[in-house]
Amino acid sequence: MSRHQAVRNLDYEEVLDEYDGYEEEEEEGDELSSEDKALMAQGTAEVQTALGVEASKVTTKQIEEALWHYYYDIDKTVTYLVSKFISPPEKTPKAPKAPKATQTTNGKPRPLVGLLGGSGSPPKMSKLQKLAAARKKKAEEKSAQEAMEQTRTKMTELSVNDTSRAKENSPLAGAFGKRLKTSASTAEGRNPLTPAEPSRTELSQQPLVEISNEQVTAPEPKLVPDPEKAQPSSFAQTLFGYPSDTPRRKRTELYPLPYADFAPSVLDAFSKPSPDDVVLAAQAKVATAGKKTAVPQTKKKGPSADAVAGEVKGLKIEDAPLPKSKNLDVLSEFEKSERKKTASFVVVGHVDAGKSTMMGRLLLDLGVIDQRTVEKLRQEAEKIGKTSFALAWVLDQRSEERARGVTIDIATNRFETETTAFTILDAPGHRDFIPNMIAGASQADFAILVIDAGPGAFESGLRGQTKEHALLIRSMGVSRIIVAINKLDTVEWLQERFDEIRHQVSGFLSTTGFQAKNTTFVPVSGLNGDNLVRKSSDPAVSWYTGATLLEELDNSEPNKRALAKPFRMTISEVFRSQQNPLSISGRIDAGSMQMGDAILVQPSGEKAYVKSLLVDEAPSDWAVAGQNVVINLSNIDPMHVRVGDIVCDPAKPIPCVESFTLKALAFDFLMPMQVDVHRGRLHAAGKIESISALLDKVTGSVTKKKPKIVKPGMVARIVVKLGLRVPLEAGQRVVLRSGGETVAAGLLE
Repeated sequence: MSRHQAVRNLDYEEVLDEYDGYEEEEEEGDELSSEDKALMAQGTAEVQTALGVEASKVTTKQIEEALWHYYYDIDKTVTYLVSKFISPPEKTPKAPKAPKATQTTNGKPRPLVGLLGGSGSPPKMSKLQKLAAARKKKAEEKSAQEAMEQTRTKMTELSVNDTSRAKENSPLAGAFGKRLKTSASTAEGRNPLTPAEPSRTELSQQPLVEISNEQVTAPEPKLVPDPEKAQPSSFAQTLFGYPSDTPRRKRTELYPLPYADFAPSVLDAFSKPSPDDVVLAAQAKVATAGKKTAVPQTKKKGPSADAVAGEVKGLKIEDAPLPKSKNLDVLSEFEKSERKKTASFVVVGHVDAGKSTMMGRLLLDLGVIDQRTVEKLRQEAEKIGKTSFALAWVLDQRSEERARGVTIDIATNRFETETTAFTILDAPGHRDFIPNMIAGASQADFAILVIDAGPGAFESGLRGQTKEHALLIRSMGVSRIIVAINKLDTVEWLQERFDEIRHQVSGFLSTTGFQAKNTTFVPVSGLNGDNLVRKSSDPAVSWYTGATLLEELDNSEPNKRALAKPFRMTISEVFRSQQNPLSISGRIDAGSMQMGDAILVQPSGEKAYVKSLLVDEAPSDWAVAGQNVVINLSNIDPMHVRVGDIVCDPAKPIPCVESFTLKALAFDFLMPMQVDVHRGRLHAAGKIESISALLDKVTGSVTKKKPKIVKPGMVARIVVKLGLRVPLEAGQRVVLRSGGETVAAGLLE
């Protein structure tokens, strides 16, 4: 308790009464005790001895007065007498005043004048000190009385005949005894007795109970009879120990206690199993299903354990499609459908070769975008001094791409011809964004390689990303390539320039693995639209009689679809909307799916359900391999879904591996070293752990075992160890990069 709280709770009347008692004691006399007399006499003798010859200068009364003031301290008394009477300071003009009158009690002097400016009364204890002393004495008396009460209580509890009646009437000490007696009185149907327990004065007057070896008993408290006494409840009988054979009376309470009317005792009231017991018994039975165990039968009302167990089994979530699923035969529906064939192509080439501008012009000539949109983009480009980039901004829509004038990520768009629905994958050409180009190439059926025919541009591109892109798309499984020789209008459509580029690129592509029948060259102007959709009207290009770029696209056949294989799809993008909390997009690599299907996301291992899906931006009930889809998911936390993960069939999931064996084509020198593994949008750190053998490019037979190094252009079997578990399986194509350069690509074995 704080000091302010103590002052606030102080009983001033009680304090004043105590002060009055002290004043009455003072009036009775201030006689010195025998101890004070002895100390006074001893101190006077010691002071006189200490003063020596100077002792005659002070009187015995002065010595006694000083001793009384300093509480018999000899040193302080001598110092005071010397400075006051024997050798007073020179500056003091007046002699020390003599004490006024003295009062004698039983022949002993009591000084009336204070030594240091006190009152004329004899030295005494202050009122506060007296109050403290009185309280201390009172507390001691109280503790002694409580100890006596505790002793008496323990003696009364030492009864040998421990009957229920003795337990009922035995006094309990402390606050628990008060609460117990009050509760017992209330349970009996009457108000508590007043007082609830004997006072301390009454207990002190009661004779102590003698303890014998035969019996120790305590006096029974006398209870006031109550004619309206009600029968105690079962709860009260158990808590307070009432005898069970007490005759019952008719209850008169308006609110009877529970279980009192139908249970003879508390044991009967709680004999039924609790709800928790029922649930636990059901769970134990489910856990031991198929084993014969003896279950004790209990008589109870309500649902049995078998019924609860059946309900628990009914709560199991099955891996079944959602109710919205139509359970279609997707392959049959695909064969009966009259949809156009779908194809995806990736546009690759050296930076600034005009890839985005050429695709923007293609979309404009096909009517996918209108002239108004192009004019708006041209006005925006003029503000930053890049008027020629207006058509490129049709696909490059990010502010960073427009500011830097280069494609950074894969840009997609769609257009249709009479027979095919195409998806454009515009890949970045800058070397810093090769991983994004790999992600685009992994989704493509064929490719368009754009080459800048400007003076010196082709040569610099050939030393740059032109060769690397061609190697990558071939390593990713693309076999059909269309070479668009762009910007020929800048060299006045010279056929010699076209033939020069065609010969050099043809030789390079053949060494890369592209067959001549799958390679086509088209002279185009991406800015003006020559030979994109329609033949060029410029007389300078009359020497070219081949097909346009669009006709070459229509004549290209997409890769064969793996419709019968288990469902696989690489996640290209994860996004959210107000209608759908989680959506993913990508191209289905294998298999088929439909709305309501259960799918598995690897490597997290989390299951989800297909809430709805879009195929080529149109709602659909199903989708097959080769189609670009948007899937709206349900029953999965977004934190378990990332770009680069694989969505697969839960019944036939793709394995997650920590190492794999790769049949790789070396682009640079290979040896045990750190590499980055790229598969579509997936990037993972790894290490070439060992090189098993060198292989023949044509037959695939082993030419050398365990080589220490692999030279560029050679094929080898290598073992790669990953830092994390990655979803990979045999037949997939991966690319290995190190130090910002592509060092190898190949097929998982």
